[in-house]
Amino acid sequence: MVSRRAMIVSMAACLALSCLTRQYARAEDNAVRIVVLGDSHTAGSGIAVGYRFTDQLEFALRAKGKAVVVLNAGVVHDTAANGLARLDRAVPDGTHAVILQLGGTDMLRGTDPNVTRAALAAILQNLQARRIVALLCGARPHTNFGHEYEKAFAAMFTGLASEYNVLLYEAFDDAFVDDPQLKALGGLHPNPAGLKEVVARILPKVEALIDRVSLGDR
Repeated sequence: MVSRRAMIVSMAACLALSCLTRQYARAEDNAVRIVVLGDSHTAGSGIAVGYRFTDQLEFALRAKGKAVVVLNAGVVHDTAANGLARLDRAVPDGTHAVILQLGGTDMLRGTDPNVTRAALAAILQNLQARRIVALLCGARPHTNFGHEYEKAFAAMFTGLASEYNVLLYEAFDDAFVDDPQLKALGGLHPNPAGLKEVVARILPKVEALIDRVSLGDR
């Protein structure tokens, strides 16, 4: 037969585990929920779980004591218009912040900057109406469509950030675009080391984003 002492110890262990589980659940309930709405750079296709942008960003933020959950809403080759079309599904109710990393695919395809701008503006308007704070990520201008085209895209990102009073990270791909060792085969997208470099550079902006959430209603 199980001794009375063993039963008491077992019950105490179960009670402690139950308390820890409830505390963890409450911590998760109170965590800042960040959705990364992006394209191939953040989708993580071909990158193992734990090494994708969202995984590395959440780990880095938690290492700094931030209670966060970072959710991946990246889609390979997604345009700004496609991101707008799936916005309500990709960014569910209960989201506190969005990292908006769209527009780079448009630039590489030669999309009219006005078309891209209209889609990004509609996304930002939707987020504002839902009281979701945003960090807008630009892209390094590097296309075959000429200097004026590239300049229009650069101005588009800065203009949107100013107009909608959102934080701006000027070029998501700046951390890896010039270093072959930080890019996957094909040369367009970051590998895990490249994403680690992006996280290191973007982290202060994401912390500022979390501060904006903390100042608002949650």
